[in-house]
Amino acid sequence: MNEYLKLKKSNCKNCYKCIRHCPVKSISFSGNQAHIVEDECILCGMCFVACPQNAKEIRNDVEKAKNLLAGGQPIYASIAPSFVANYEGVNIEAMKQALKKLGFFAVEETAIGATIVKKEYEKLTITNKNDVIISSCCHTVNVLIQKHYPQVLPNLAKVISPMQAHCTKIKKNHPEALTIFIGPCISKKAEGELYKDVVDCVLTFEELSEWLQEENISFEKNIPEDTKKGKARLFPTAGGILRTMNCEQSDYSYVSIDGMENCIQAIKDIIDENISNCFIEMSACSGSCIGGPAMDKRRIAPVRDFITVNKYAGDQDFLVEPMLSEELRRSIPYVGLHRQIPGSKQIEEILKKMGKTQLEHELNCGSCGYNTCKEKATAVCMGKADLTMCLPFLKDKAETFSDNIINNSPNGIFVLNEDLKVQQMNSAACQIMNINRVSDVIGEPVVRILEPSIYMDVLASEKNVYNKQIYLAEYKRYVMETIIYDKSYHILMSIMRDITEEENLRIRKEVIRQKTMEITDNVIEKQMRTVQEIASLLGETTAETKIALTKLKETLRHE
Repeated sequence: MNEYLKLKKSNCKNCYKCIRHCPVKSISFSGNQAHIVEDECILCGMCFVACPQNAKEIRNDVEKAKNLLAGGQPIYASIAPSFVANYEGVNIEAMKQALKKLGFFAVEETAIGATIVKKEYEKLTITNKNDVIISSCCHTVNVLIQKHYPQVLPNLAKVISPMQAHCTKIKKNHPEALTIFIGPCISKKAEGELYKDVVDCVLTFEELSEWLQEENISFEKNIPEDTKKGKARLFPTAGGILRTMNCEQSDYSYVSIDGMENCIQAIKDIIDENISNCFIEMSACSGSCIGGPAMDKRRIAPVRDFITVNKYAGDQDFLVEPMLSEELRRSIPYVGLHRQIPGSKQIEEILKKMGKTQLEHELNCGSCGYNTCKEKATAVCMGKADLTMCLPFLKDKAETFSDNIINNSPNGIFVLNEDLKVQQMNSAACQIMNINRVSDVIGEPVVRILEPSIYMDVLASEKNVYNKQIYLAEYKRYVMETIIYDKSYHILMSIMRDITEEENLRIRKEVIRQKTMEITDNVIEKQMRTVQEIASLLGETTAETKIALTKLKETLRHE
């Protein structure tokens, strides 16, 4: 496993943005982590660019390059023509000086190989029998077709890329040399390893920048050079290939397409036979190579970069020794994915589990990263996704669970906003306050149904109230109320436990007790008088009798 793109697990935050931006959905999600499905991946780098947490990283091959430089053989650098957009004010002479300080034997422009390739394209428009020809410079486009749209493989130009053409030429002229390609593309690393006899190592501009910084090497600016040559320097811009070609073949329309979405749509049109007699320049990246994923991080200046490349390109071709067509031709085989596509019944079962039993339930909101709910269900069947990735599903599940708790609670619960307006109320609260319909009070000030002072106090003091007994005179009810202020959500929640029956029972008992005490007092008083009379007759002191009866009275009082 080459792992051109790696995942930093600790950084993945389950945002699904990588899935959302992946044009072929070659990302699986399990264990709360995103994983790149290598055999489906086309190395477009969209996930790398889109990830807000920098959870994806490109494999670093600087050590490999250093080892090649230390090996004793002459190392030639092939610099992609988009370098002038990545390194502002740096021309090829400045690049040569900097790279030679790193130890490179020689530095040349990949645009030399582009000159060779564009001439081969011109031959194809004359000799090719296919009515639609797709350029083969972009390895990501090639892999997209090989893996996902093999129907159009016959339309893909069987011509090597500028990188391969240039490195082949270098090794042909210098058999002892090794080559290192440097550019803005991730997929070139994979292409380089497919043709190890031609390309010995591939670095990105990011890797080069870090290497130069590590060695404390900076570029010299404004070094003079001959700018007449180099028309093929236009290759990294949208339409750049066509601008270098002789497009006078009247049988063909010449079209430039950039960006994965546009490329896929064009490929589908070819499959549906909606396009004929056409040469299509296809680039995976928006704006072509100057929009590559491995340009220096967060450099987004498509117009400025286009103008920079356009100004740097000459109006004449590089003078190159011609190469035989046999040397420039290559076969581009079908790469089978061997995926078992789930049937409609399996997909329907997954949709049901997601609560999508009817067509109108399929929101196709894209929050999970997939374009449609059926795509997501298919991914679940294939083990690439799970049910919890559906935001509406989770939201509905959470709301249903929450609503079930609130609505089935024996306690009255209602929610106010900071303006003390009713936001939510359950049936128990409606029963306490004799409200027929919840809709009658939603959005209304709480003063319409309750004395608001206690809620105003909680809001002002930001101190919660717990289990405070309150008498709701207008409803003739006693409640034990807890009021919680959630500052983060800007709400107050009241939980009322109806204790009316308990309190009424207590009051009735208190009334009975008081009446009992009165009767007891009367009886004691009467008995004391009687006892005093008897005591006087018997010659006993009343003091002792009074003490005994008082104790009896106190005993009854406490009961």
